[in-house]
Amino acid sequence: MIGRIFWFSVGVGAAVFVVVKARSVLQQATPQALGQRVSESATGITASVRDFSDRVRAASAEREAELRDALGLQD
Repeated sequence: MIGRIFWFSVGVGAAVFVVVKARSVLQQATPQALGQRVSESATGITASVRDFSDRVRAASAEREAELRDALGLQD
């Protein structure tokens, strides 16, 4: 009898665990949640591209100044 109660409790616990995990996965798969994640990724990518372009511009300006100085050209 104790064995049956034990296994019944294990089954109930496993079922509760599966239901809770399934709800969590389903909430993350809603269109709103997916849209939010895509939006956050796009924002991060945009910031990375902006940072990269700023660095390229700064390095380009620095190199141009070095070349002008080396060639004796005026600004």
